[in-house]
Amino acid sequence: MFVTANGKSVEAQLPCSLEEFLVAQKLLPRSVVVEHNGEAVAPSEFPQRPLNAGDKLEIVKIVAGG
Repeated sequence: MFVTANGKSVEAQLPCSLEEFLVAQKLLPRSVVVEHNGEAVAPSEFPQRPLNAGDKLEIVKIVAGG
């Protein structure tokens, strides 16, 4: 099954949580900001937020530095 992440179709083992999806994509859940179907998601919600086929994600990596 597929979800759309940053405008690209990505295969995912669904059903899964947002956190499981991020880890499968080799992203650290605490190092990204995520919008799920147009709604900002707090990192504390990642483990409980279910993903379904056809969902849309916008994922932005947090970069620190100066």
